[in-house]
Amino acid sequence: MDLLDVNLWLALVDKRHVHHPLAQEYWSQNGAIQFAFCRITMLGFLRLTTSPKAVAKPKTNAEAWAIYQELRALPNIQFLAEPAGLEIHLQSLTTQTAFPHRLWTDAYLAAFALAGGCRIASFDADFARFPGLNFLHLST
Repeated sequence: MDLLDVNLWLALVDKRHVHHPLAQEYWSQNGAIQFAFCRITMLGFLRLTTSPKAVAKPKTNAEAWAIYQELRALPNIQFLAEPAGLEIHLQSLTTQTAFPHRLWTDAYLAAFALAGGCRIASFDADFARFPGLNFLHLST
């Protein structure tokens, strides 16, 4: 199961996104696996699809919800609740001496993936800094 970072969800649905072709390639090559949202990626997706700073043609809140619900209706997309042990992993990842404050959300997603046995798929190379994380870095 791949837990997709918000940047990948956004690139999948926004044809004008710089990474849309790479996101489509990832999607088509991995169509047999399960993809997942969690609460933080769901909220990030809804927030960014409605933001003029994030997308060329921002959606209304209702349109963003409709896109999210269309995605969720696909048979290979799931919504995952927080797994047991997430907080222990999160504390471990965020109490390292050199942990930068800008990575709290990334650390949460990494802890979620570690506790839930998921792979993170993202364009964000920062996930590589989390030890033991199964991470697919999509890069051009």
